[in-house]
Amino acid sequence: MMQKNNFKILIVDDDADYRETYRMLLCSKGYEIVTAGSAKEALDILEDEYFPLVITDILMPGIDGIEFLKQIKSIYNNSIEVIMVTGYGSIETAVQTMKMGAFGYFIKSHDPEEMVLEIKKAEKMMELANIKNQNEMQNSNDVLFGSKNKEMRELWELVQQVAASKASILIMGESGVGKEIVAQRLHQISGRGKRPFIPLNCQHYPENLIESELFGHEKGAFTGALTKRVGKLEETNGGTIFLDEIGDMDLGTQVKLLRVLETKQIERIGSNKLINVDFRLISATNKNVYEKVKEGTFREDFLYRINTIEIHIPPLRKRREDLEDFISFFLQRFSKETGKSILEIEPQTKEFLLNYDYPGNVRELKNIIERLVILSNDGVLRMNQTEPMEFFEEIDNSAVVKEELLSYKEAKQEFEKRYIKEALLACGNNITKTAERMGMSRRQLFNKIVEYKIDTGEK
Repeated sequence: MMQKNNFKILIVDDDADYRETYRMLLCSKGYEIVTAGSAKEALDILEDEYFPLVITDILMPGIDGIEFLKQIKSIYNNSIEVIMVTGYGSIETAVQTMKMGAFGYFIKSHDPEEMVLEIKKAEKMMELANIKNQNEMQNSNDVLFGSKNKEMRELWELVQQVAASKASILIMGESGVGKEIVAQRLHQISGRGKRPFIPLNCQHYPENLIESELFGHEKGAFTGALTKRVGKLEETNGGTIFLDEIGDMDLGTQVKLLRVLETKQIERIGSNKLINVDFRLISATNKNVYEKVKEGTFREDFLYRINTIEIHIPPLRKRREDLEDFISFFLQRFSKETGKSILEIEPQTKEFLLNYDYPGNVRELKNIIERLVILSNDGVLRMNQTEPMEFFEEIDNSAVVKEELLSYKEAKQEFEKRYIKEALLACGNNITKTAERMGMSRRQLFNKIVEYKIDTGEK
């Protein structure tokens, strides 16, 4: 029995005989085939349904294959690959189209099996492109998928249990704890692992822009919409969309996304056409969304729709038994990236790294190790090589008496204050940008600024 292939192909040719020949050949190979007699008809089909691959003739009346290719690449970018079909007389033109973004070309007089080989190349390339980032993350972050901490071990067991389900998952935890890593893992080991994983941070977009990012828009739908654009939900195409900081999503977008979750259909902004979408939703937030429901800033029905399963990630300060493994992992990673051989960690520096509370969690630890590796010149990791940590500088013991040494709590506070001051200075006193660079939420950083009475220059 022939195995069904879920890879969909749109065949575009004004010659009905060629369309039928291609359709029969590729259906016999297990592909799902739809045909169109013109580029205009094909564009209408693409409005309603996603095809990862389009095979089009070059010489067609109306919109020819070259213009059709331009429009596909303008609207869909690299989410759709195109194979050009040509006769002997236009091979040179076909080669030129590859420079315009076409995947390849097929000559009509050649053995049809050559077309099948070209399709398999495109299919394999797109599959590899979809899983490249996931594989790279998995290979480099295997250490992050295990833990000596009981709560984290139970978390990874839960991830293993629910990954294959269709349930929407809400990941909760402080900024920087690794919510996207958990989401990536859920995607990798699910049945959607070979399809796209598309992250979107809701905090980065105002209301009008996040809807465009999610649903796409038509040309002229609003000021600045110069071309048609496919949204992230459409691009996901059988994969997983990860909505980070979903607690910051405005109420209007929540209503629209709730409807999409129920119907699995979207409308691009500026259009009334319904487009079927296939995605799995994983969300994350560092907010208390239940409190936001009480405040009226988060819809209760939306919350219950996105949190079929809840996963809570503990902060790094509550899983200190993993700190040595994390430090070793990031040390090896950044040593390899920078080409520096780090032979040891200065004892005082290691003591700090193992005892610091990391308000920015794993992301902050990563940033600290990266900075220390970059600034190391002698194979030793030490804090005195970076100004925000200058309280660890080597000092003249003859000038200091024992009673003047800071307590650990005071030293930690001094470090945080100086670190925040330096980070603010590096980011032009932009609190939002500084928080992002530090791996903290804006509110966390603002509270620290108030606590330490740091002058940001704002009146």
